[in-house]
Amino acid sequence: QRMVKVKGGFTEKRQALRDLITSENVRSAIVFCNRKRDVKVVDQSLRRHGVNAAALHGDMPQSDRTVTLEKFRAGEIAILVASDVAARGLDITDVSHVFNFDVPMNPEDYIHRIGRTGRAGREGHSIMLATAADGKYVQQIERLIGTKIELVGGSDQLRVVADADAEDSARDDRKSPRKRRSGRRKSAGKSEPTPAVEAPAAEKGKPKDRTGKRRGEKSESPELGMGDHVPDFLQR
Repeated sequence: QRMVKVKGGFTEKRQALRDLITSENVRSAIVFCNRKRDVKVVDQSLRRHGVNAAALHGDMPQSDRTVTLEKFRAGEIAILVASDVAARGLDITDVSHVFNFDVPMNPEDYIHRIGRTGRAGREGHSIMLATAADGKYVQQIERLIGTKIELVGGSDQLRVVADADAEDSARDDRKSPRKRRSGRRKSAGKSEPTPAVEAPAAEKGKPKDRTGKRRGEKSESPELGMGDHVPDFLQR
């Protein structure tokens, strides 16, 4: 398992992924993204640059997902770009590489993802792309697996950033901030609470569910969960 530090954002990560696919001896690989919308963009980027790739995400009809998986198993598709929910329970023995395009926010998902390679005694490779902003998530993963992930190229700035964030958080916890009074506005001689964010007029009348979200609102939280296989190289 290795980690590549990427300087930049989404565009630079796509370039780094293409470079890795070219330089590594990739027979078949799964590229994991945290969000379905990123699965689509990464898949389109790879195919636009001549990579034999296909997307697998939760918005696809089940019939399309089945066809895509069968083509991947048969070797007709070399690179599968997937979200976690689409790859849950995925059992394909001959996957040479797993690329974490996004660092998973839940450290347990890292184990589930890399468990898609190195199965049935075969050699497997796991490579994670990370930016400086991912430092705290990388630190959580390393704490869970009990080892440092090999950083390929560049300095160890990822962990420096993570440690600095941890120190800042500890200092904040030691402080006892005073409760701030909510802002109020005057109207006809009376004071009324000032809302933090005004809801759009069309949304004000919509009822809220148990999570406090209005009906129809979409969540951008990452999709989580998969199988339970742990590759041999993580147990060594």
